[in-house]
Amino acid sequence: MPDEIRVRLRDIGFTPGIYETGPLNAITDVAGVRVGHFSAIEGDSIRTGATAIIAHGGNIFQEKVPAALSTYNGFGKFVGATQIEELGEIETPIVLTNTLATGRAVEAINRYTLAQPGNEQVVSLNAVVGETNDSRLNDIRSARPSVEEITQALESASAALFDEGAVGAGCGTVAFGMKGGIGTSSRVVNVAGQNYTIGLLVQSNYGGNLLVCGQPYVNPPHEDKDGSIMIVLATDAPLSSRNLKRLASRCFGGLARTGAALSNGSGDYALAFSTAESVRRTPSRRSGLHAYPELSNDVISPLFEAAIEATEEAILNSLCMATTTAGFNAATGKPLKISAISIDALKALLSSRP
Repeated sequence: MPDEIRVRLRDIGFTPGIYETGPLNAITDVAGVRVGHFSAIEGDSIRTGATAIIAHGGNIFQEKVPAALSTYNGFGKFVGATQIEELGEIETPIVLTNTLATGRAVEAINRYTLAQPGNEQVVSLNAVVGETNDSRLNDIRSARPSVEEITQALESASAALFDEGAVGAGCGTVAFGMKGGIGTSSRVVNVAGQNYTIGLLVQSNYGGNLLVCGQPYVNPPHEDKDGSIMIVLATDAPLSSRNLKRLASRCFGGLARTGAALSNGSGDYALAFSTAESVRRTPSRRSGLHAYPELSNDVISPLFEAAIEATEEAILNSLCMATTTAGFNAATGKPLKISAISIDALKALLSSRP
């Protein structure tokens, strides 16, 4: 039987949470944010790729953005983590890819950033790269994606609605024993009389017992519950790195809502950044004393709740939009086929709700 037509979670009828989504229900609802993919799907064994997230349309090295990283379980690789922790900012695009491609992703980011006008004298960069291990469906030892292929993800980034599921960094990922991948969602929240947008993008590749908006979905049995997830949160709310770290940490509430095992072998990372121009760290602002506006602690709880909701929905979108994939298990050296979640079963689950 051919794959069912893939649809997003809301197209089935599920509406997680209480907040409205942005127009695209995607991280690109946050003004200025761009996303690009490169998918490497070749022969019987290459099922991998890269996904690039770019915070704004200018020169990010010159106009850095406040950011923070939160780690729930640190069994993974997150390049650039110590400088983000130390300085509270990012100065390059973000790339998600497979575990053994992290070095090539750094090189692609370096090339891309150094080539930008205004960066002719730059001699140090803090590239930001997250990864999950796609070796259950991909020959991860094959040195793919290449530096040139990852560069294509960076150069193709746009503010439009982008593909989800088994694309880019999600080509070979597996979640809950089913095909995982790239997912996205957004929320619009009114805080102190002003509307702000939160956008999420995830690379799902982890285990557990799946819950869909609180209802158990009987996912296929699998030998272990290890795996990883990369979560990237963008917002136009003016926040410092301190409150961005608090916001990033709330993403794990959404992860828990999906039934994640949060196991010893899981790498669970959430990176949050603000695109608000008022908090952007421009050369002139970095050259001396500057007062940055910020939403106060007392009013940002709705943003926390929105981050939980958007994370949950982005993960479920990654499953809904993924397609059944046949690939190569690099650990066993044998072919492997991972089925996508059943849209019909999700519709039945929805209709069975009280």
